[in-house]
Amino acid sequence: MKENQDNKMDKIVSLCKRRGFVFQGSEIYGGLKGTWDLGPLGVALNNNIKREWWKMFVDGREDMYGLDAAILMNEKVWEASGHTGAGFSDPVVVCNACGTRHRADHVLKENGKTGVDGLTLEQFQMKFKSGADIICPKCQKRDWGEVKNFNLMFETQVGAEGDMKSYLRPETAQGIFVNFKNVVDSMSPKLPFGIAQVGKAFRNEIAPREFLFRVREFEQMEIEYFVEEKDWQEEFEKLHLDIKAWHAHLGLKDENIREYEVPENDLAHYSKRTIDFEYNYPGKGFDELAGFAYRTDHDLKSHEEASGVKMRYTPAEGVPFIPHVLEPSFGVGRAFTAVLAEAYTEDEMGGEIRTYLKLPIHLAPYKVAVSPLLKNKPELVAKAREVFVSLKKEFGNVAWDDNGNVGKRYRRQDEIGTPYCIVIDFDTLGEENPNLKDTVTIRHRDTGEQERVHISELISKLT
Repeated sequence: MKENQDNKMDKIVSLCKRRGFVFQGSEIYGGLKGTWDLGPLGVALNNNIKREWWKMFVDGREDMYGLDAAILMNEKVWEASGHTGAGFSDPVVVCNACGTRHRADHVLKENGKTGVDGLTLEQFQMKFKSGADIICPKCQKRDWGEVKNFNLMFETQVGAEGDMKSYLRPETAQGIFVNFKNVVDSMSPKLPFGIAQVGKAFRNEIAPREFLFRVREFEQMEIEYFVEEKDWQEEFEKLHLDIKAWHAHLGLKDENIREYEVPENDLAHYSKRTIDFEYNYPGKGFDELAGFAYRTDHDLKSHEEASGVKMRYTPAEGVPFIPHVLEPSFGVGRAFTAVLAEAYTEDEMGGEIRTYLKLPIHLAPYKVAVSPLLKNKPELVAKAREVFVSLKKEFGNVAWDDNGNVGKRYRRQDEIGTPYCIVIDFDTLGEENPNLKDTVTIRHRDTGEQERVHISELISKLT
């Protein structure tokens, strides 16, 4: 079964390249590991995911406020949040035989070792010194160097002389925390309320791998939801249900998602409770799709102490206090990958194997494709362009496709997930049957079924 799942992921990656969803970053120069470029259809799918998330979690609620914080921040932000210390580092170990750097925990897991999460640097060192059976994944040798902490942040210099140090942000959360007071002062929100942000983050992964799953540059969709301490459990359960509803909205099946309650001894230092939502990725198995943490008042308190600025909420009656925080965090790339994995389908149609993406309509790069039956007939092309322009004005994401015969167009649109194909034929012109004048054929992606619809009804039919 695993071989079939591996094969499925290979097919998805191939489709992404062939049909313009995802390209290797800097490909003509041999690429840059851990970077990927979104092609025309990938941008459309990615934007649709982010748009639907914003619609559900921000525009669809009365208690959410949007933010777009700068990627570069004052170095003191990351000192206060703990990112410059060992808490935001991965254990790295070098194979002396081939010189390859590896994440120590990944090597141990690949060698069948368990209980490796949360180990200290000294514990990792002991395991590699005593582990004569620990084999290098690249060269299969057993010659290891010292285990060291590797900070995941990209460091950069700011200013004409480069005398100020900064970092490419490793998460979007801190931009929300440092703007907490600004949002409270400008918007006067009532507790509980959330601040949401969608944006790029960067982590200098030791071993980026697995397509879009572990990369050095990625997007996050994140919320910091501020509550009174006494209400955190009640609000936690409400957001818990919202996260499950979001995954259903992406079209992900329940059986492909599971929840992992992070044990107390493996929680991040700021967390009192964390749930990881995991998806069953092809060839990989269950791994993280989204995270949901109760961060207590750790972040606001840390920034208040470091900056000297009060990070308090003042109720209508009562004394100012530091709210506690619930954090639903979603990786856009991981959602993108899960959506493609869920949608990828092979069936038989017309005696042939057909590949198609069974994407939800609200996520598909194109909602509909419009075609003339024959592209060398000016009257058909003119009518088809008329329909295309009308639908394009209404929906935006409408494709024009006159390449090849109709059957090939259907297969091509199936493969990129277009839910509907509209064909303008001679009946549309009313040449043979006046009763069919100004009607078109709508072909449905999932079933291949076709129906005849009047042009005046198209917009309501597709809405």
